[in-house]
Amino acid sequence: MWDVFKKLRKFDAYPKTLEDVKIQTYGGGAITIISVIIMSLLFWSEFLNYMTPDVTEELFVDTSRSPNIQINLDFIVPHISCDSLDAMDSSGEQHLEMDHNIYKRRLDLDGKPIADPNKVNITIAKNTTQSGNKTECGSCYGAADRCCNTCEEVKEAYRERKWALDNIENIEQCKDEKYSDKLKTAFTQGCQIYGSLIVNRVSGSFHVAPGESFSVSHLHVHDVQPFSSNDFNTSHRIRHLSFGDRIESHTHNPLKDLAVHAKEGSTMFQYYIKIVPTAYVRKDGTIISSNQYSVTKHQKVVSMITGESGMPGIFFQYELSPLMVKYSEKERSFGHFITNLCAIIGGIYTVAGLLDTLVYHSVKMIQKKIELGKFN
Repeated sequence: MWDVFKKLRKFDAYPKTLEDVKIQTYGGGAITIISVIIMSLLFWSEFLNYMTPDVTEELFVDTSRSPNIQINLDFIVPHISCDSLDAMDSSGEQHLEMDHNIYKRRLDLDGKPIADPNKVNITIAKNTTQSGNKTECGSCYGAADRCCNTCEEVKEAYRERKWALDNIENIEQCKDEKYSDKLKTAFTQGCQIYGSLIVNRVSGSFHVAPGESFSVSHLHVHDVQPFSSNDFNTSHRIRHLSFGDRIESHTHNPLKDLAVHAKEGSTMFQYYIKIVPTAYVRKDGTIISSNQYSVTKHQKVVSMITGESGMPGIFFQYELSPLMVKYSEKERSFGHFITNLCAIIGGIYTVAGLLDTLVYHSVKMIQKKIELGKFN
């Protein structure tokens, strides 16, 4: 048995030096401390990497069955009072003043709230002919041969005739609506529009524009006639814009806190958005459905002088990609973590040993030359 142990010593790859020839130096101590610090930093970095899930990325055709998509938005238009937020999609369906979760808050020109948020739920009145059973029949002031009992009906009759309604304060039906007060505050207040809306899962658009919105011959237009188009300062700030579940990421909200200044009045801002459906599969199997998007911005001044068509406002046009990106979280291998840890410790120990040997022998050589008087 004793002979077996003697033979075992021949396999020792780590021969031990005698204690009486061990030499400790200041340089060796400094290298040791630096090596321990580097080992500790690399160990902590590797440990954090091990605790972070490994994310794999896949790209495939989107076959999801969801019929709708949620748009989350938060805009501030500091120089125009609260007006329309409208949306429509490529299927031809229009949603005027949608959705049930959109709020508007009036602001002063310094951006401070001057009123509580108001939940938007406005219905656009349709053109109907009044029956002869009505006890009152308001005048349409020559624009139509029917009854106009409300201000909206009078304006609708004028729009059908394509007449300008210059002196709206003289219209009896509009006096109770305090229309002149709305004109006075149109450019002395700002507006914050925020909330979420649900739209069909097809390409579409939505916009924030001044003036009351309505439909004429299946066309969506805004009544900006009472205002001077040169006064429309459509400067705005996009605090948030995302599609689907909110995820704080630059790819999910690239327009976050974007402030845009209109150098001229009556500027039309256009944002062309490409949406990529995205699914996140967490380690516990939970699936988060969201959307990333990229955006291209364009702006132009709308006026008769420049010949540019359109209307002042902030317009967003989006389309969905047929492909989906899927991110899956997986736990990292413990064996891989231990392998990297051993490589860190062994590598630094070996390099530090070589460096210590180099420093030690260099110092000894210099000292020997000094003793012999050969060191200049």
